[in-house]
Amino acid sequence: MRLAACLFVAAFHFLGTTNPAIWGESPKVFAPLVHRASMYGWLGVEMFFLISGFVICMSAWGRTPGQFAVSRISRLFPAYWFVIALIVARVAISAMQTGDVWSAIHPRVIVSNLTMFPGPLKVDLLDGVAWTLDVEARFYLLMAVVLKFGTTYQRMMGFCTLWLVAAFVTRSTENKLLDQFVLSPYAGYFIAGITVYLMCRFGQNLMLWFLLAMAWGYQLSVLQIRVNWHLATSNTDRTVSWTLCAVLVTAFLAVLMLASLGPLRRIRWSWLVTAGALTYPFYLVHLSLGIPLAKGLTRHVPALGFWGTVAVTTATMLLLSYAVYRWAEKPLSRWLRRNLLKGLDPKERPEFAH
Repeated sequence: MRLAACLFVAAFHFLGTTNPAIWGESPKVFAPLVHRASMYGWLGVEMFFLISGFVICMSAWGRTPGQFAVSRISRLFPAYWFVIALIVARVAISAMQTGDVWSAIHPRVIVSNLTMFPGPLKVDLLDGVAWTLDVEARFYLLMAVVLKFGTTYQRMMGFCTLWLVAAFVTRSTENKLLDQFVLSPYAGYFIAGITVYLMCRFGQNLMLWFLLAMAWGYQLSVLQIRVNWHLATSNTDRTVSWTLCAVLVTAFLAVLMLASLGPLRRIRWSWLVTAGALTYPFYLVHLSLGIPLAKGLTRHVPALGFWGTVAVTTATMLLLSYAVYRWAEKPLSRWLRRNLLKGLDPKERPEFAH
């Protein structure tokens, strides 16, 4: 499901635009129906947040805040750092042609991006999709507070209820400071994912169904915020339907429930593990490295045609994603996790023991 959501986002960036600079001609011209469908690909991000609520609640259950922090840091940073290095190299090589490398890749920009949170530092993102990692990190902080008290059914229910109430209050008061923590445009997705996991772990009951209904009703209402944002995006003349967006994200919620509570939970195909593993690196590389590759192929290998360039670009990004996962993310994650865990309980040096 994560890979499917990621491919939706890639379709949005590749084919949901009317900008002819990528493929030599606007996707609206050479693939009007695909272009129209791809305009809704940004909903893959909403689907990520929904899945994240489920998966993070599952992986965090029973852990301490420190153990949870180690798991998230070792999971997210290795691939991210490696991809940032690739992006810096790509931009530097391009800038060498104009001799303006320093301004293109300023050290401050690189350092800020290596923190994974350049947005709050008022620095441009080297990887345009990294804004979602900031949203995820704020969700992790909220989860860490719950873990401090210990994960139980009652505490998780209380957490979700308070979060949902805070989201309603934030929307009604338009409090921007509170919204930095409440994440009101996305809170319903995370809460819905957590609720589905509670159903999976403790069984279904009316209280959980009521919480899910309230969270989803809230989320569909504030979905208009994201719809309006995409109506105003440059390089497109898209008209996005709130109704269709609501239907699509609700269908994805239904699939999540079928995969966790229904017949789809019996699917255990081994290749799905690899597909899931490719999701994060593919998400990181498809925009900042995929778009420049597509432009280069369009300019230098026109014989590929529109669809040939799309296919080669997508396949290359998937192969690169596997390489990042296999030779960067896996070994670096293991090393980072092992050494970070040591930092949770260090041994006191003998000279300071008394």
